[in-house]
Amino acid sequence: MNEFIQAMGFGLVTASVLALAAVGLTLQFGVTNYANFAYGDIMTLGVYLTWALTTAAHLNFAIALVVAVVAMAGITAAVAEGVMGPFVRRRSPTVVLLMVTFGLSLILNSVILAIWGANSDAFQLPGTQPLHFGPLLLTPIQLTIIGGSIVAMVAIHLLLTRTGIGKRMRAVSDNRDLARVSGISPTPVVRATWAITGALATLAGVSLAVEASQFSPGLGEGFLFVIFAAVILGGVGRPYGAMLGALVVGLVTEVVALWLPQYKLDVAFVVLILVLLLRPQGLIASAGKV
Repeated sequence: MNEFIQAMGFGLVTASVLALAAVGLTLQFGVTNYANFAYGDIMTLGVYLTWALTTAAHLNFAIALVVAVVAMAGITAAVAEGVMGPFVRRRSPTVVLLMVTFGLSLILNSVILAIWGANSDAFQLPGTQPLHFGPLLLTPIQLTIIGGSIVAMVAIHLLLTRTGIGKRMRAVSDNRDLARVSGISPTPVVRATWAITGALATLAGVSLAVEASQFSPGLGEGFLFVIFAAVILGGVGRPYGAMLGALVVGLVTEVVALWLPQYKLDVAFVVLILVLLLRPQGLIASAGKV
C-alpha cells in the first residue's frame, strides 16, 4: 500500500509536467487548427537555453528560467509569423502545415545538436532531502513542480476567461471567419497563442529535465507522444480536458511502473489507442474548443 501511495505521488509530479506541455499543445491546436509536431523540440530548445544561461551566463536557475521563458515566447511568436504565417495566409491544406512542422522539428533538433552536441547534460541544483507531504514523500523540487504547474493552470484559466486576448483566442478557436467579420484579426491572436505555448513548453521541458536528473537533444521528442495521449484523452483543442488527460495519464503511467517499469511510457500509447477506439472525442466533449 505504501508503494502504491508513493507511486501516486510520483504520478502527480508526472501529471504536473504533462499538464504544462499538454495545455500548451492543445491551446495551440485549438486556435490554429493544426497539430505542431515541432512542439517536443521547442521544449528541448527551452531546456538548453535555460541550461546555457545557468552555465555560460552564470545566472541563478530561477532567473535563467524566467529569461528563457520570455525568450522562447518571442522565438515561437517569430516562428508563427515567419515560418507558418506564409502557409496559413495561402490557406495551405492541413497536411502541408503538418509537414512544415515536421520540417521545423528537424531544423530545431539540428540546431540543438550543432550548438550543444549529443551528450547528456544536467542542471546543477543543490541536493535536497525528501519531505513528508501528508502520506507522500516528495523532494522540494518535486513539490515546486507540482505547485508551479497549479499556478500555471490557474493563470491559463484566468487568461482565457478574464482577459481580452483570451476571449479573442476563444472566438478565433470557435469560428475564425466569424471572428474576422466581427473585427478580430486572427494573425495577432495566433502569434500570441504561439508565444504562450512557447512559454508553457519551456516550463514543461525544464520541469521534465529537472525531474529526470539529466537531458539530451531527444528529451522533447521522446515525450511528445505521451503529450499527445493526454491531449487526445482530454479532447483535442480543450485546455481543461488536457489538464484532466494529463492527470489520468500521469497517474496511470506511474502506477503501472510499479509492476512493469520498462513499459512505463508505453502505457500512454495504450491509453491513446483505447481513447481513439472507445471515445475519440475525448473525455471532455463540447461544441467549442478553447
